[in-house]
Amino acid sequence: LLENILPSHVADYFLSGNRSKNELYSESYDNICVMFASIPNFKDFYHQNASNKNGIECIRVLNEILVDFDQLLSKPEFSNIEKIKTIGSTYMAAAGLQPGRESGNQHGECQKNVIGMTEFALMMMVKLEEINFNSFNQFKLRVGINHGPVIAGVIGARKPQYDIWGDTVNVASRMDSSGEASKIQVPLKTANILMEAGFRYEYKGFTKVKGKEPMQTYLILPPPADT
Repeated sequence: LLENILPSHVADYFLSGNRSKNELYSESYDNICVMFASIPNFKDFYHQNASNKNGIECIRVLNEILVDFDQLLSKPEFSNIEKIKTIGSTYMAAAGLQPGRESGNQHGECQKNVIGMTEFALMMMVKLEEINFNSFNQFKLRVGINHGPVIAGVIGARKPQYDIWGDTVNVASRMDSSGEASKIQVPLKTANILMEAGFRYEYKGFTKVKGKEPMQTYLILPPPADT
């Protein structure tokens, strides 16, 4: 049960008993890739009325979508990605939160995190299209990704929550909220890694980010549909 709430290495720490009662658990990482993926048109789908049991059926649909996203994480290629939390219809995850790799200055490690997270986001889009086909819906995924240093830790004594903080997280959230449906918005430094790796992209322009100068951003595009 605890490992369904916390990453396995964090759960092991809390189960070991080798800590004081009020000790703060935290980790600092240099190169983590953070993703926020939202379904912006879910709010238009959600209604409370007698025909959908006062919204319960809408929540059931959202739960099925999020469970399918969770199941993607069981694939070996996504083993270094950790789901952080869901906020409404927004799914937050991070790549590279692994003990022993806190100082990931190696370019290859950074590339692995960014590419793996982007491939996961594209797979989420594919999965959502499959759900749309089977449920006659038209949900779209809007994604923001950024990479850089974060602090990870557990807060709270009751219902403890593993979370991540830092400028990297804030910018990733902004990449999502200012992005476009069925595309992944990334800042220039993240785009450089993905362009070098051969992902399809288009230049968006400058995006306003709270507390920062406008940032150059790019949109990573899904692979072209089979003809």
